[in-house]
Amino acid sequence: MPFDPTDAIAEVQGQRASQAVDPTTSDFLCPYIKKRCPKRSTNLGEEPYPVCSLWKNSKVERQPTSDLICVCPKRFYQVDWLKAVVENCWPFSPPVNPVVATEVKMKGFGNVDFVIADQDADGSIGNFLSVELQAIDITGSVFPAYQALRAGEQLPKRPTYGFNWDNVYKRYITQLIRKGYFHHHWGTKIVAVIQDQVYQYVIDKADFMRSDNVADNNVNIIFMTYVFEDDPEKPGQFRPKLQRVEGTSHASLQQAILYKEAPSKDAFKGKIVEALTR
Repeated sequence: MPFDPTDAIAEVQGQRASQAVDPTTSDFLCPYIKKRCPKRSTNLGEEPYPVCSLWKNSKVERQPTSDLICVCPKRFYQVDWLKAVVENCWPFSPPVNPVVATEVKMKGFGNVDFVIADQDADGSIGNFLSVELQAIDITGSVFPAYQALRAGEQLPKRPTYGFNWDNVYKRYITQLIRKGYFHHHWGTKIVAVIQDQVYQYVIDKADFMRSDNVADNNVNIIFMTYVFEDDPEKPGQFRPKLQRVEGTSHASLQQAILYKEAPSKDAFKGKIVEALTR
């Protein structure tokens, strides 16, 4: 049964996916960062791969708030999320001279996408917050759908793809715990800007302590989440909307992940028997 590629790909180059889309007409310009799209696919070499978001399912009753999944962190740039971080997450006295540093790296720490800091007149740094943006990776591939879109064609069947939820949980959250620990010792916090569906997945996997009072000294990791909604200013298009701002501690997040209720010992013994008889 023919499959419409717009039922897999939600947005290309910041616009709702449409048949015969041609991102070469603007030289793959990303409307959110005002630069050439930085995404790449091994199928395209150096040519950009400007797929911004996908549909979680292809059912007619889908809703962007629950079914549109962002696969590029630059998609969040449609809104002023840095301003939102200061307004919703800054736990100190209002910054006098706020500055933003990008890609801050340090040996033994790693790197963060952004740091919002209050810079003194002498150039020294006062209070600061680190910020990381995270989109979700996919499993499988939607490249056939992207090819079909550009060619204005249907696909013979739905492409096989999914979302790598476990990778976010195992890799991103683990790094966040580590960086949260460092920020705890520095007396500040790290903000994770992610899609609300990804955050909910983490909560479902590990029900950690969460607080609306992000200024609390016990909070050193803040989740600032977004969903996508229909854009009333641009009918047919979508825009991010701030959904939740909640804080936790690195210790609470780590404990929830590492010390979950143990599965049945007898059930595990049964799995041993299964392995022995394979």
